[in-house]
Amino acid sequence: MSDISLNTLPEAKVSDYVALLKPRVMSLVVFSAFAGMWVAPGFGDTNPLLIATAVLCIALNAGAAGAINMWYDRDIDAIMKRTRMRPIPLGRIPGEEALSFGVILSVLSVMMMGISLNWTAAALLAGANAFYVFIYTIWLKRRTPQNIVIGGAAGAFPPMIGWAAITGDISVYSLIMFAMIFLWTPPHFWALSLFANDDYKRAGIPMLPCVAGERTTKIQMLAYTLVLLPVCMLPFLMGDAGITYGVAAFALNAFFIFTAVRVLQDNTLKSAKLMFGYSVFYLFAIFLALMIDKV
Repeated sequence: MSDISLNTLPEAKVSDYVALLKPRVMSLVVFSAFAGMWVAPGFGDTNPLLIATAVLCIALNAGAAGAINMWYDRDIDAIMKRTRMRPIPLGRIPGEEALSFGVILSVLSVMMMGISLNWTAAALLAGANAFYVFIYTIWLKRRTPQNIVIGGAAGAFPPMIGWAAITGDISVYSLIMFAMIFLWTPPHFWALSLFANDDYKRAGIPMLPCVAGERTTKIQMLAYTLVLLPVCMLPFLMGDAGITYGVAAFALNAFFIFTAVRVLQDNTLKSAKLMFGYSVFYLFAIFLALMIDKV
């Protein structure tokens, strides 16, 4: 879809540029990244200004990737009900301006992270951005039902970035946090795709329910939640987290599995909506449990 003529565009508002940054997605990214910083050794000795700078860089970078994603997906966003009110399909921001906005913020955030904190964190930040834009958005999203499985790695980087911002390195603990989000992503997005199936079909996006059917999707959702449980217990089992986290992680994952079982048994969309809503809460809660346990 070609961009709307600049002469016909209404004046963009600040809220339109904020919407380009996908603030709801950004909140999950920033929180999980901050959790990675919080549990990292040396967090308490780090200058608060440097911590705030790292959080800002991560937020700007996540928003920048979202803006580039909206530029690339502007044709299908105009078709799908849940995305057609975004600034570009509405004609409030031209596509090329959104792209420039995203690229500038991407470069700025990576350079700021490298100069202010360290280049390991900056490299991970750049890698997460590139993975989301090039691997997920441009390559996988429109080509394979495994788009979320592989592309979900982009959203799993934040705790590693947060950890590296404090320590300057990558550890087994930070890799476990990466794996937690990586395994959480498919059931989270497939729950959404179950009740947004018509939207994805209309846009030609090969989400798993569109390609393999609802039954296969639900079975895979359950499988991922089952694998997620032992992975989330690793910080406790390895001694990096205590009993507070262990109990919370087990309870949160047990209910996540329960919601997946309900989805498998339910022929309506009610359980899928419940699971999607819970999955958002779950991600906040599991990382909050790590932070509280550290205290």
